[in-house]
Amino acid sequence: MLILHYTGMRTAQEAIDRLRDPISRVSSHYVVDEDGAVLRLVPETRCAFHAGVSYWRGRSALNGRSIGIEVVNPGHAWGYRDFPVLQLAAVCDLCLAILSRHPIPARNVVAHSDVAPDRKQDPGEKFDWRSLAENGVGLWPDDVAGDGTDDVRAALVEIGYRSDLELRIMLRAFQRHWRPDAVTGEADAGTRTRLAGLLRLVDAPVPVR
Repeated sequence: MLILHYTGMRTAQEAIDRLRDPISRVSSHYVVDEDGAVLRLVPETRCAFHAGVSYWRGRSALNGRSIGIEVVNPGHAWGYRDFPVLQLAAVCDLCLAILSRHPIPARNVVAHSDVAPDRKQDPGEKFDWRSLAENGVGLWPDDVAGDGTDDVRAALVEIGYRSDLELRIMLRAFQRHWRPDAVTGEADAGTRTRLAGLLRLVDAPVPVR
């Protein structure tokens, strides 16, 4: 898996210091600063403690099966702001390089809020998942007029979310990633349409290379 986060701290240096401090017991494989600089903290072959209590597609404790990227941004607690274009370009290049080295399916390129939706909201609704997908990193569904899923909970579970979560929590996580213009926790028509589009992508046959 490839899991993207924001640092959620006031400065990049503050975040890096914490990620490098063994006492904090948190880490990530990479940090991407706002100017596009990339810092590697943990080799990809080693486990980094970035996901915490987590779940995706039937698997839990995801630290041991994922690569984590921390994207510098103060986050919702410290003045959440847009991610600079240069930073997003660097994240995209880094993700593509990682994907060239590891057989990670597109549906397993996710947000921290996807794998821990009841306690995390990063990298949040300002993160440009659509552009990443357009460049070959992750998935972005097309909207089809008049098409929407009826069983919202089943659709969210099929995508990968924990089945025992409150529906509103699952929906907010989905919306932060795939419908960032309406992070309401409500299963409105636009959210159902986006869910149906994503289901078509995750259920599509994997092409043989």
